[in-house]
Amino acid sequence: MGYDRMSRILHWLTALIVLAMIPVGLVMTNVDDRAVQDPLFIFHKNAGAMLLVLLAVRLVWRATHRAPPLPDSLPSIQKFAARATHAALYLLLIVMAVSGYVRVRAGGFPVELFDAIGVPSFVPRDDALAQTAKSIHARAKFGIGLFIALHVGAAAYHGLVRRDGVFSRMWPPTASAARVP
Repeated sequence: MGYDRMSRILHWLTALIVLAMIPVGLVMTNVDDRAVQDPLFIFHKNAGAMLLVLLAVRLVWRATHRAPPLPDSLPSIQKFAARATHAALYLLLIVMAVSGYVRVRAGGFPVELFDAIGVPSFVPRDDALAQTAKSIHARAKFGIGLFIALHVGAAAYHGLVRRDGVFSRMWPPTASAARVP
């Protein structure tokens, strides 16, 4: 069985946001031109705000809708690796989104999307807290990069090499749950 339509949509929306945020985050922190940095910071902060909301929806959806079982043809070690990678991705996405939010709010900066709809800041202005969150965010990016690479590599392996139906569980993005070969 494949994932249901909502799980697929939530997965691919998350992927789209995260894959857009990575190059923006790298450029905005490595350029000294405020005319370039400022719009990138605004995009990154607000995409992160959307990601926080999306992650909350995904976690509620996942808690109420079980993932389909992995095919019996997969070796136990691959099943374990898949579960561990998914857990690490969820954890690191939460760490990145929360640490980014805390860094911004504790640093006294706006999150334009949240501000526009009246979401209060849940974090007090605190330079030490902002610096700690910034450090966590900067370190966690290596972990999330690693697990994204593992996830994409495994998907490519199953979709292009093995062609065993594992990739079809999540592709195409808007398909309903269907039987996979």
